[in-house]
Amino acid sequence: MTTSRGRATYSPIVIRPATANDFGTIAEIYGHHVRGGFSSFEETVPDAAELARRMRAVLDHGLPYLVAEFQDDVRGFPYRERSAYRYSVENSVYVSPDWPRRGIGGALLEALIERCAALGKRHMIAVIGDSANHASIELHTRLGFSRVGTLPSVGYKLDRWVDSVIMSRALGDGDETPPRS
Repeated sequence: MTTSRGRATYSPIVIRPATANDFGTIAEIYGHHVRGGFSSFEETVPDAAELARRMRAVLDHGLPYLVAEFQDDVRGFPYRERSAYRYSVENSVYVSPDWPRRGIGGALLEALIERCAALGKRHMIAVIGDSANHASIELHTRLGFSRVGTLPSVGYKLDRWVDSVIMSRALGDGDETPPRS
């Protein structure tokens, strides 16, 4: 669909909880990033059953697992399995290669930030595969993340060494006040 000025317009992006019916598409999208990119350091594409198992683990921690109606995927999961980390989460956003630069990743990440803050989480971490992944770094920066470090050449994938970029942002009151018990 296009407007009278020739600009493309899109229906609204609907963010909702993932369901079992989404896992074929989630597996396809994530598989694309595993096979041909550096945003995931996995080298073997997990099947839909494994992704569903991972979703259950996220949900078991009381965290959201969201999709967009454009069939893009975002996950939020505990940062580390130690009790002191219980107020921190890590995010992952994967967008279909058919729908780049249309605001889908931003809409998913904004929704995840809001939902995790509402759950009382105080810190969100992004571990971005490849320091040349400018789109992801720019998205996180635009949504309030700061670059806190780079782990140089920690991954080897697709015949080259790949960095991990670490970014973080406060949620809610961040570390300004003690968390509610």
